[in-house]
Amino acid sequence: MNTRRDVRSNRAALFDGIEEGGIRASSSYSSHEIDEHENERAMDGLQDRVNLLKRLSGDINEEVETHNRMLDRMGNEMDASRGVLSGTMDRFKTVFETKSSRRMISLVASFVVIFLVVYYLTR
Repeated sequence: MNTRRDVRSNRAALFDGIEEGGIRASSSYSSHEIDEHENERAMDGLQDRVNLLKRLSGDINEEVETHNRMLDRMGNEMDASRGVLSGTMDRFKTVFETKSSRRMISLVASFVVIFLVVYYLTR
C-alpha cells in the first residue's frame, strides 16, 4: 500500500501543472514575474529617495552659500570697526603721551563726570 501512495504522489506531482484546457504556468515563472514587479517598485522608491536627497543637498548648498556671504559681510564690517578703533586708540596715545597736566586733569575729570551721570541715570 505504501508503494501505491508513492505512485499517486508522484503522479500528482507530475500532472500538477496540467489543468483542463491547457497547462498552468509554473510557480517559478509567476514568482519571477512578481520579483520583477517588486524590483521595479523598489527602484521607483529608490529613485524617489535619490530625488529627495538631491533636493536636500541643493537646499543645503544654498544655505551654506548664504551663510558664507553673511560671514564675509560681517568680516568686512569687523575690519572697518577695527580701523575706527585703532584710530581712536592712536588719539588716546597722543593725549596720554603729552606731558600737559592740564589736559590729563580735564580728561580724568570728564571721565569721572560721565561715570557719575551714567551711575545716577541707571539707578
